[in-house]
Amino acid sequence: MATVHKTARDMVDGVGSKQEFVAFIREMNDDLRRCPDQWENPTLDRYLEAMAAWVEDMDGYYLNRGEAVPQQPTWKVLADILMAAKMYE
Repeated sequence: MATVHKTARDMVDGVGSKQEFVAFIREMNDDLRRCPDQWENPTLDRYLEAMAAWVEDMDGYYLNRGEAVPQQPTWKVLADILMAAKMYE
Protein backbone atom coordinates (compact mmCIF):
# COMPACT_ATOMS: atom_id res chain seq x y z
CA MET A 1 0.00 0.00 0.00
CA ALA A 2 1.36 3.45 -0.93
CA THR A 3 2.09 5.97 1.81
CA VAL A 4 0.03 9.13 1.57
CA HIS A 5 2.15 12.26 1.91
CA LYS A 6 0.65 14.73 4.36
CA THR A 7 0.96 18.39 3.47
CA ALA A 8 1.53 21.11 6.03
CA ARG A 9 -2.12 22.12 5.60
CA ASP A 10 -3.15 18.55 6.44
CA MET A 11 -0.84 18.50 9.45
CA VAL A 12 -1.57 21.85 11.13
CA ASP A 13 -4.68 20.84 13.08
CA GLY A 14 -2.96 17.76 14.48
CA VAL A 15 0.12 19.50 15.85
CA GLY A 16 0.13 18.79 19.56
CA SER A 17 3.71 17.98 20.44
CA LYS A 18 7.23 19.22 19.85
CA GLN A 19 7.92 16.33 17.46
CA GLU A 20 4.77 17.06 15.43
CA PHE A 21 5.72 20.74 15.30
CA VAL A 22 9.20 19.87 14.00
CA ALA A 23 7.68 17.63 11.31
CA PHE A 24 5.26 20.44 10.41
CA ILE A 25 8.09 22.97 10.04
CA ARG A 26 10.03 20.58 7.83
CA GLU A 27 6.97 20.05 5.64
CA MET A 28 6.48 23.84 5.39
CA ASN A 29 10.09 24.15 4.21
CA ASP A 30 9.60 21.34 1.67
CA ASP A 31 6.39 23.00 0.46
CA LEU A 32 8.19 26.30 -0.10
CA ARG A 33 10.90 24.54 -2.10
CA ARG A 34 8.37 22.58 -4.18
CA CYS A 35 5.79 25.34 -4.74
CA PRO A 36 7.15 28.84 -4.07
CA ASP A 37 4.56 30.30 -6.44
CA GLN A 38 1.82 29.16 -4.04
CA TRP A 39 3.23 31.28 -1.23
CA GLU A 40 2.07 34.87 -0.86
CA ASN A 41 5.14 35.51 1.32
CA PRO A 42 8.03 33.41 -0.04
CA THR A 43 10.86 35.61 1.28
CA LEU A 44 11.93 35.84 4.91
CA ASP A 45 11.17 39.55 5.24
CA ARG A 46 7.66 39.19 3.78
CA TYR A 47 7.01 36.02 5.79
CA LEU A 48 8.05 37.64 9.09
CA GLU A 49 5.96 40.75 8.38
CA ALA A 50 2.93 38.58 7.59
CA MET A 51 3.55 36.57 10.75
CA ALA A 52 3.58 39.71 12.91
CA ALA A 53 0.43 41.06 11.22
CA TRP A 54 -1.44 37.78 11.64
CA VAL A 55 -0.53 37.51 15.33
CA GLU A 56 -1.89 41.03 15.84
CA ASP A 57 -5.18 39.95 14.19
CA MET A 58 -5.36 36.30 15.26
CA ASP A 59 -8.19 36.69 17.77
CA GLY A 60 -10.64 37.01 14.86
CA TYR A 61 -9.38 33.78 13.31
CA TYR A 62 -10.14 31.76 16.42
CA LEU A 63 -13.44 33.53 17.13
CA ASN A 64 -14.61 32.92 13.53
CA ARG A 65 -13.86 29.21 14.00
CA GLY A 66 -15.88 29.16 17.23
CA GLU A 67 -12.75 28.53 19.27
CA ALA A 68 -11.48 30.28 22.37
CA VAL A 69 -8.73 32.81 21.75
CA PRO A 70 -5.50 31.25 23.07
CA GLN A 71 -4.04 33.01 26.08
CA GLN A 72 -0.77 31.07 25.87
CA PRO A 73 0.81 29.65 22.72
CA THR A 74 0.74 25.90 22.21
CA TRP A 75 2.50 23.83 19.55
CA LYS A 76 -0.77 24.05 17.55
CA VAL A 77 -0.96 27.86 17.89
CA LEU A 78 2.65 28.14 16.70
CA ALA A 79 1.75 25.95 13.70
CA ASP A 80 -1.30 28.16 13.01
CA ILE A 81 0.95 31.22 13.01
CA LEU A 82 3.47 29.68 10.62
CA MET A 83 0.75 28.43 8.28
CA ALA A 84 -1.07 31.75 8.28
CA ALA A 85 2.12 33.68 7.44
CA LYS A 86 2.39 31.67 4.24
CA MET A 87 -0.64 33.47 2.78
CA TYR A 88 -1.53 36.42 5.04
CA GLU A 89 -1.57 39.80 3.34
